[in-house]
Amino acid sequence: MRDTAGFWQQHAGGQERTEKSMDSRPNILVLMTDQWAGNVTSWEGHPAVVTPNLDALARKSTVFSSAYCASPLCAPSRASFMTGRLPSRHGVFDNAAELPASVPTFAHVLRAAGYRTVLCGKMHFVGPDQLHGFEERLTTDIYPADFGWVPDWTKPDERIDWWYHNMASVQQAGEAEITNQLAFDDETAFRARARLRDFARNGEAPFCMVVSFTHPHDPYAMRRRYQEMIDPARIPGPSGGFADDPHSRRLRHVSDMEAMPTGEEEERAARQAYLGALAYLDEQIGEILAILGETGQADNTIILFTSDHGDMLGDHGLWYKMSFFEGSVRVPLLVHDPAQPHPRRVATNVSLLDIMPTLAGLAGTPSSPLLDGIDGESLLPLLGGGELARGDRIFAEYQGEGSIAPMVMIKDGSLKYIHSESDPPLLFDLDADPLEETDIALTDPRAAALARAIGERFHLGELNEEVLRSQKRRRELDRALRKGVFTSWDFQPFIDESRRFMRNHLDLNDVEEQSRFPRPVNTRRTT
Repeated sequence: MRDTAGFWQQHAGGQERTEKSMDSRPNILVLMTDQWAGNVTSWEGHPAVVTPNLDALARKSTVFSSAYCASPLCAPSRASFMTGRLPSRHGVFDNAAELPASVPTFAHVLRAAGYRTVLCGKMHFVGPDQLHGFEERLTTDIYPADFGWVPDWTKPDERIDWWYHNMASVQQAGEAEITNQLAFDDETAFRARARLRDFARNGEAPFCMVVSFTHPHDPYAMRRRYQEMIDPARIPGPSGGFADDPHSRRLRHVSDMEAMPTGEEEERAARQAYLGALAYLDEQIGEILAILGETGQADNTIILFTSDHGDMLGDHGLWYKMSFFEGSVRVPLLVHDPAQPHPRRVATNVSLLDIMPTLAGLAGTPSSPLLDGIDGESLLPLLGGGELARGDRIFAEYQGEGSIAPMVMIKDGSLKYIHSESDPPLLFDLDADPLEETDIALTDPRAAALARAIGERFHLGELNEEVLRSQKRRRELDRALRKGVFTSWDFQPFIDESRRFMRNHLDLNDVEEQSRFPRPVNTRRTT
């Protein structure tokens, strides 16, 4: 595994960031993963994680130890990450819902400000707009862009077996030298490294590039050498006790856990493969970070690392995501600014909703009209040691499979309150009960104020009707679009091979010179 800790020691300098001219604004590199739980990191004390490159990055970063996604499911979470809006605001309720092209993203904001915006890897956009503000997309997506994965709240007992999670991912956990996901992430890392070199040799700045991997998302299968980095004796077992609330019972049904039981050995293998996937990602990220140093871009590139949601990994008797328990809804979040290299740890509750205004602020465009009406707040005050105007309160939603009505979460300080019109409320005090084993919703007087806050923020009856209409409409649209000739919305990357390498309509001398970094300087000819 390539360890870039030395690189970060070399690039620890820098002055506090001040207002810069347009051509010297910082580049922004966003590193995103899929299903990396916020409590499964070395900087949060997990005993078995092996991630030397990210550890080195964390030592030079602001570490947000209480960061949460806006919805514990891929497409809704990523849409909120891109737009700064809750799912009830942008309409991406589940993994088959379209993000309207008219909803601004941070790619639009930065592109309008003169940034070169590039997406490499997964973003799970559904619908014909597969760019949403990005000028370039270097890969296709790993998941479909159509309406095929729409849940149906009118049939709560139905399992849609061909695309719902089941426990095969745990039963089949273990070694694999190549998988669908490894092929995707290998390509994502390769394309990202090549584009970073192009930024340097073409003099393209400033840029904002999002590199988004699909690991450590299940299935839990990973190459042997990464699994061998993990000490089995250090892998903790499940925590939190068996959750028997109505939503947890529905999630077990959704994942077919009763029909596909798993044993301790299979579950240990799944956790080891998951941790091996983290080691694999760390190596890919280390190679990407090394290129920043090798091409002279490290001192002017802000790096943000996060994930779209977490993974329960057996905690509370649950796997995968779709829950408001910590393993599913909490995410890692690091921000490294080479102009402010001093490490800082922030315990304030923050959200992926905050990423859009944060990136806008880092790019010098905090007042763009494209930011009007967002739910997030810029984290720049926290990066500077200050506080947020909203205090210590965040919200999240869930309307995907396993729910039968809108679910909302409020996290206020250490209190987490979960509400749905279909279920009894849940309240946990994470200071007193970090494993979320004791529901105090009916006994703690603080629950009433949190319930009022949810009532003031959400119109859940109206939202319920909107989700039902959306599900019905998209199911009918999907059936219609599969009649006759099917036209895919999946992104098709284009590579102009007529301008790569050497072609006879190009000048060989120019090709060789322009493809090098640094450019050659000593060309001599005698006559």
